Amino acid sequence: MNYYTISQLAEQFDISTRTIRYYEERGLISPIRTESGQRLYTKKDRAVLKLILRGKRFGFSLEEIHEMISLFDKDRTGRKQLEKTIKYGEQKLKEVTERIDDLLQLKHEMETILQDFKTRLREMEDSE
Repeated sequence: MNYYTISQLAEQFDISTRTIRYYEERGLISPIRTESGQRLYTKKDRAVLKLILRGKRFGFSLEEIHEMISLFDKDRTGRKQLEKTIKYGEQKLKEVTERIDDLLQLKHEMETILQDFKTRLREMEDSE
């Protein structure tokens, strides 16, 4: 079986070894240990780490990620995992859409204020 060291995974994913240990502490991955205590990660651990990082990038909490990952172990068809991922994904998409709407509103307000300031400056300059 092909194993990865913590340093190899950290380098592959451009993250710190501390981050990987943190995910281990949270129970998301569980490497095997050599007699000397070195962590060795399997291909499954690597795949899970990739899913964790993707989930974090999409804004999922570690609890949500843990739930989605653990569902696959309970249902090997992947159906429950997909259903949960879709549910969480739809919620995240809704949150992103709301943030975009808020930012567009803020942008509009800033443009309006900026235009008002420019108008006021021109009026000041014209009255000089």
